Amino acid sequence: MPQRKLRRFTAFLRGHLRANLGPLALGAVGIGGYAAAELLAPWPLKVILDHVLLQKPLPTLFHRLEGALRSRPEFSIVLLSSAILVIAAVKGGFAYLQVFLTSRIGYELVHKLRQELFRHLQRLSLSFHHGTRAGDLLAKITSDTSVLKDVFASGLLELLGHALTLAGMCAVLIVLNGRLALIAAVTLPLLCWTIFTIYRRGKRSARRQREREGRVAAHIGEVLHLTPLVRAFARERLEEERFAKESAETLDESIRTARVEAAASRTVELVNAFGVWAAVLFGALLALWREITPGDLLVFSAYLSAMYKPLRHLAKLSTQFSKAMASAERIEQILATEADDANRVGGIDPGCLRGDIEFDNVTFSYPGGTPVLRNLSFRILPGEHVALAGGSGAGKSTIANLLLRFYQPQSGVIRVDGKDIREFDGEAYRRQIGLVMQDSLLFGATVAENLAYGKPEATRAEIENAARWSAAHDFIAALPNGYDTILTERAATLSGGQRQRLCLTRAFLKRPSLLLLDEPTAAVDAESASLIHQSIAALQRGRTALMIAHHFTHMDQFDRVLVLRNGQLAESGSHAELLHRKGPYWELFQLQQIHGMEAVAR
Repeated sequence: MPQRKLRRFTAFLRGHLRANLGPLALGAVGIGGYAAAELLAPWPLKVILDHVLLQKPLPTLFHRLEGALRSRPEFSIVLLSSAILVIAAVKGGFAYLQVFLTSRIGYELVHKLRQELFRHLQRLSLSFHHGTRAGDLLAKITSDTSVLKDVFASGLLELLGHALTLAGMCAVLIVLNGRLALIAAVTLPLLCWTIFTIYRRGKRSARRQREREGRVAAHIGEVLHLTPLVRAFARERLEEERFAKESAETLDESIRTARVEAAASRTVELVNAFGVWAAVLFGALLALWREITPGDLLVFSAYLSAMYKPLRHLAKLSTQFSKAMASAERIEQILATEADDANRVGGIDPGCLRGDIEFDNVTFSYPGGTPVLRNLSFRILPGEHVALAGGSGAGKSTIANLLLRFYQPQSGVIRVDGKDIREFDGEAYRRQIGLVMQDSLLFGATVAENLAYGKPEATRAEIENAARWSAAHDFIAALPNGYDTILTERAATLSGGQRQRLCLTRAFLKRPSLLLLDEPTAAVDAESASLIHQSIAALQRGRTALMIAHHFTHMDQFDRVLVLRNGQLAESGSHAELLHRKGPYWELFQLQQIHGMEAVAR
């Protein structure tokens, strides 16, 4: 992906780095001090060798120190050798400053980037989430962000430090001996070419590796979620084979990436060895011919060896940067996905709604599909209790999704209390809607936290009162820790009826203006269904209610039934009126009565 396509990610990165200019500046000071100490490291040994042991004259600038070195050589050797420890301590202090600050910036980057990704994912359309595997999204939020930490925080300053060290060493080498400095100049193009090759190959391999790791994570998440199904069909071995295949592909790509890194590292070391060999050979000859001092040769060799060290680090950084770029591209895919209009916040706060619902010539189709609703029009009056009936694919669930603003219709208008629902603030509008779905969705938290999910400020007394209304208080009180019992994932230890009564309690506690029900008794036993219907009757009292009906056993509780066929309104009336007409509703009712085919109405 070209750099220009990383616009969202680079904007986030720039903002994070700007917010940390102070720590970055201190980190840069640490890098500069470390580079200066690195440059000073071989000089005490040169002075001992040339000017104390061999008694070579000092440069003119330090000529006044010459007498002290020669008159007290033992003290000079102790002092100069101690300078090696001082330089090492200073270098360690600057290194600590740089590592601590950049590591903190890196961890903060991961923290904020994960927050931004999670926030953005909450605002993306359901079409995006339905078309994307959750495991791959999880891998992007966790492992891809971690890959970025080392490069876009410590890596940038480390690159600066290596550049400063290289520049300083090259300048000293040129001052010491221009001919020997040419040795380093000859090897630099080869090293630069090697580093560029590492980056280019590593990026391609890293991109494939990250994609395969995302598929592995997605496969794991999917299988763990569907473990009961896998066991019921005795397909454990098949899933093991599928996972082994996915994991093997990731392993092959990881090995390929490691091979590129290893080959590049060995190439740099060989070039390093060649440069040092050439410097020692020609430097020793120059020292033998008295053109340079042994101390000069020592400093030159030390600098040349030290100069290749940052180059080796640059080679390592190039592989890290290639992996980071692959991760940045994957993260950019999320950040660049625009939130759909149906899920954007901002607009009018609807406050408490009366519950006047109107669909005006609404047409809707899911992405890539045929129209599910076709010029559908109906109205539900405030306080009216209405059921939606119809065969599979008639558009019942789609109406609920549109009313919740999960999607936008292609044409037509949906109004609540006379206002287009697109004018409302999405979050404020949904806070006025109580939702009870056929699938009981609960978090792995305490019972009280699950019940208060729509009203976090609710008191324990309010929670218990709502549970009594929904006939859930008795079984909650019988749990090991009552309302403080922590539910397992998806509340698998509770019965279907108990889970649904918890969901009804959650909706009741919210005190919504509108109530949407997706046949909460479809998957429970008759006794639980009876309790749930009693709770629904209490929950509906005084508010507009719309229920998606999959079977017709309690349809006489509703003021009106809207019957859908092929995305259009086929007929409307009370349960008794529709049976008397013997139209589409009567046909569905007879099929259920005769064949017990609940699926007919789904």
